[in-house]
Amino acid sequence: MYVRTVAAAAAVLGITLCALGGPAGATRAAHPAPARSAGPPAEPGARTARGPATGAAVRPAALRGSAGRAAAPRSAPLAGPRPGLFGLPVVYAHRGASAYAPENTLASIDLAARLGFDWVENDVQRTKDGVLVVIHDDTLKRTTDARTVFPNRSPWRVKDFTAAEIARLDAGSWFRPEFAGARVPTLAEYLDRVQRNQGRLLLEVKKPELYPGIERQILEQLDRAGWLDDRHVASRLVVQSFSADSVALVHSLRPDLVTAFLGAPPEDELERYAAFSDRINPWFREISAEWVADVHALRGPHGRPMEVDTWIVDDPETTERVVEMGVDGIITNAPDVVRQTVYGY
Repeated sequence: MYVRTVAAAAAVLGITLCALGGPAGATRAAHPAPARSAGPPAEPGARTARGPATGAAVRPAALRGSAGRAAAPRSAPLAGPRPGLFGLPVVYAHRGASAYAPENTLASIDLAARLGFDWVENDVQRTKDGVLVVIHDDTLKRTTDARTVFPNRSPWRVKDFTAAEIARLDAGSWFRPEFAGARVPTLAEYLDRVQRNQGRLLLEVKKPELYPGIERQILEQLDRAGWLDDRHVASRLVVQSFSADSVALVHSLRPDLVTAFLGAPPEDELERYAAFSDRINPWFREISAEWVADVHALRGPHGRPMEVDTWIVDDPETTERVVEMGVDGIITNAPDVVRQTVYGY
């Protein structure tokens, strides 16, 4: 199969395959077998084109009104992240190397870097006292010991705890004992570590409806950390969300940023998203080769063909299937499994 011949072709050409821009000399760490795929999207509205109960069409405010043709490209459009070697998909470490380390922790992104992956994906929410933290769920129950430390604080919502309280929690023991003591990082800590790892970031604005104004706050944090300079904006940062309104707001605040909408809108809605989103990033079960081609046929707000990064793909068979569909990126808990399948090493 084509994807299995890449390593051989590179050897013939004298090309050393590396981790799509990852740290030079990164070594493959020993690890157990990857966890099973995370399965269907957990967020209400992750199947964004349809309502979760009735199946009625959902039209975010960003999509109402005119068809929303893409804005004219900048006079010198940014290069932006592009497909990987030989035009094959870029591999994104979902919440870090989360098949092998507790998700969204510094340990997980450090492991992704050691495995040779520079692109990591994360989720950003906000504490009671206004600090941005990196955590997926809107409660602390699944990935910390909040129920033990704060037994009377049910339902343990992130937004009901201060940053100092969350910093007390163990975010590693639930995964494996050797990760005991891992913490929920602040976004500032996370950005510093990704930068130290010479990494790139696919940042998700998680459940923005719970945190009014979080988009502007995230951009301010990125700016303070040096992530909105030309180099980062051109090739090291993508901002995405399940909320079309949130993606549209980020685009309006920083039109130079690469943005992505999480979901799989029907073909007749895609053109509207092209007004504010460079990518459509769907769950792999919701797409086909024809749908991917429809996305590619449109140009996003920077005047480039729109791209598709699909999630969450953790096994060789699904990897081969989405590569054949023509996706531009694969978001995975087990990036080494996907890399082996696609790039042969």
